[in-house]
Amino acid sequence: MTNPNPDSGSPDKEPATEAQESLSEARATPTQPAGDTEQTVPATATAKKPAPGGESRPSMGRMFLDNLWASNTFTVTVLAVLLAMVVGAVLIIVSDPEVLATYSYITARPTDALNASWTVVSEAYANLFKGAIFDPEAVGFTAALSPISETLTYAAPLVFTGLSVALAFRGGLFNIGAQGQATIAVILAAVAGFALPLPPVVHLLVALIAGALGGALWGFIPGILKARAGAHEVINTIMLNYVAVYFLSWIIVQNGVQNPNRSDAISKPVDSSAQLPRLLGDDLRVHAGILLAVAATWFIAWLLNRSTLGFELRAVGANPDAARTAGISVTKTYVLVMVFAGMLAGLGGSTMVLGTTATALTPLVIAQIGFDGILVALLGRVKPWGVLLAALLFGALQAGGNRMQSYSGISLELVTVLQALIVIFIAAPALVKTIFQLRAARAARLQTSLAKGW
Repeated sequence: MTNPNPDSGSPDKEPATEAQESLSEARATPTQPAGDTEQTVPATATAKKPAPGGESRPSMGRMFLDNLWASNTFTVTVLAVLLAMVVGAVLIIVSDPEVLATYSYITARPTDALNASWTVVSEAYANLFKGAIFDPEAVGFTAALSPISETLTYAAPLVFTGLSVALAFRGGLFNIGAQGQATIAVILAAVAGFALPLPPVVHLLVALIAGALGGALWGFIPGILKARAGAHEVINTIMLNYVAVYFLSWIIVQNGVQNPNRSDAISKPVDSSAQLPRLLGDDLRVHAGILLAVAATWFIAWLLNRSTLGFELRAVGANPDAARTAGISVTKTYVLVMVFAGMLAGLGGSTMVLGTTATALTPLVIAQIGFDGILVALLGRVKPWGVLLAALLFGALQAGGNRMQSYSGISLELVTVLQALIVIFIAAPALVKTIFQLRAARAARLQTSLAKGW
């Protein structure tokens, strides 16, 4: 994350305001000779000043667009996705033997190779879109909403784990342990879901709270070790991931947890009273977890930008020594950051077993949502609403990839490759800017001009 405005103390500040540009122009305007006593002020001073109260302020939409494009971050993100799809298209062509065969005589009939390539790539991406967003050939309410339902179902836990990584990163910590935190949470949420005889609403709340507390506990451990002993959070969280995974494999086969009607490693199913309600009926999988994810996104955005704790968190993340000098407790902040991060990851794990993805514990119940959350946080540039959009993109890729594999014969692993390519290009913005010859942002030009002595 770069700070386009060197005068601002936080990367969240907007770059190069109009007032700064006017000040630069005023400094750059030459004054009249000293002999002309009537014209000793800069030329810009002769402009009429607006009437009091009549200053024209930019609209909120204009301010949003200026901030969006200020450092080319939005442009680079979109172009990174485009580049990933182009490279993915090449991989689709290379992996199809029939298409490759047409390239053996491309000099004689080049249109055969081009047509075959276009057909296989367009069909694959069309199925990706139909499986993720909307299928125009679908008949009926359920079939029409099924793609977006699958996208939201896959995206919900990724929002939580992405926010977990992003929040820790804004506080100066790299939370690799979202996978372990979600794993501990899924265990406690599932056990609370089938072991406690409670009324429906209360049962769901207790299961969610149990999962959130489990994730918070698993985040507290590396947080307190970092704050008190200086132990690196990356090493601690990686090790705790292994502990959580093996603990899950062990507890599933224990008496009282394992399903007595099954001989394989699977727990008792979660009671219906502890399951998240479906939003669009029993035939569609999308559940209330996506609403919780949006609410969590709003809360984290408010926490970071509007609260005292968020200011302290960002201050510690930017410069711990300066924050300590200003009277901010770095120790307390580190612990709180990891507790909140673990709680978010715990909610993500809870939605996996309390939602429609799974209703019982298995060794692979958590999938890779913790590690995917790292990619989501990076793609969202560790901003809460950016994380939400990145999670929706990854959910769409996962949902569309299933249809692409079924209808086009393209391996589902290609979706993983696309995700990795997107993150690679996001991590190398200079490469993207060089490929597309992006001009420097306004803030960067202003900084260069001031450095040259405007």
